[in-house]
Amino acid sequence: VAAQKCRKRKLNAILNLEEDVCNLQTQKESLKKEHSQCSKSINQIKQKLNNLYRDIFSRLRDDQGRPVNPRQYVIHCSSNGSVFIIPKHLAKSEQKQDNRKEQKQKS
Repeated sequence: VAAQKCRKRKLNAILNLEEDVCNLQTQKESLKKEHSQCSKSINQIKQKLNNLYRDIFSRLRDDQGRPVNPRQYVIHCSSNGSVFIIPKHLAKSEQKQDNRKEQKQKS
């Protein structure tokens, strides 16, 4: 009787594990679909942002009326909502300073 109960518990454990595996496979497929949808959404948003960026720079002019070169300037949004066009080298140095501030705050 003890051996029979042991075999029954073992079979129940195996059945539970098989059910868990099926549930996890279903969950995995669902997560794959969600990941794919998120990736598509991200790519669409990136494309829209690039189009907006190009559109903005196509309309910008410097003091002499010449188009602003997007290879030399970037659009910078400050924390208060202001938007600036600044040289890329300044944006990189400012980004480094922001990263240092974030690291100090985490410490």
